[in-house]
Amino acid sequence: MKLVSAIIKPFKLDDVRQALSEIGVQGMTVTETKGFGRQKGHTELYRGAEYVIDFLPKIKIEVAIDDDQLDAVIEAISKSANTQKIGDGKIFVYELNQVVRIRTGETGSSAI
Repeated sequence: MKLVSAIIKPFKLDDVRQALSEIGVQGMTVTETKGFGRQKGHTELYRGAEYVIDFLPKIKIEVAIDDDQLDAVIEAISKSANTQKIGDGKIFVYELNQVVRIRTGETGSSAI
């Protein structure tokens, strides 16, 4: 089992959710977050004064999946979150040792 964590632009959330639903992903966790990568934020002009915006708003999506879904999930997120501009985000993949559904006590793939 894998945990796929993707950091994307906020306006791409609906596109990514739709793409993941189409390939059979049943659930996800979404967190509003802030951060920056290589672009190191940007400057904005407000009432004649320049402000540096270091942390940009982002969305973090986490999806627990079976190993055989990994390539399809990465492709779906990559295609649906891509704008061809800096700051599109990143995808991280972690190994899941165990998953337990609290309500039923199911473990492993059946708990996902």
